[in-house]
Amino acid sequence: QVQLVESGGGLVQAGGSLELSCAASGSIFSLIAMGWYRQARGKERELVADVTFGSTTRYADSVKGRFTIFADNVKNTVSLQMNSLNSEDTATYYCHLKTLIPRRDYWGQGTQVTVSS
Repeated sequence: QVQLVESGGGLVQAGGSLELSCAASGSIFSLIAMGWYRQARGKERELVADVTFGSTTRYADSVKGRFTIFADNVKNTVSLQMNSLNSEDTATYYCHLKTLIPRRDYWGQGTQVTVSS
């Protein structure tokens, strides 16, 4: 069983910074990607940033230049450094992990980020 534990959310003023962290534990085989998604109230869950190991790093257009993702497929950790936060970044942020065998997606419980203007 795979578990993802997130930390680092909270309340921050516009223009401020936060760092989110996620650590995965359990029986993890053939890890292929880790990343972050977010869901604002009344909206669908969307990709923020992810890393496909040995391949690509993706960022949502809305966070490019402000957010940086760091992923380690040995330690099974992923973090997200968020700078220049604005009210549009307010959401619940979910850690995500994808394995190849079995082909499966895992999600953290979510951590709230609130940006006050």
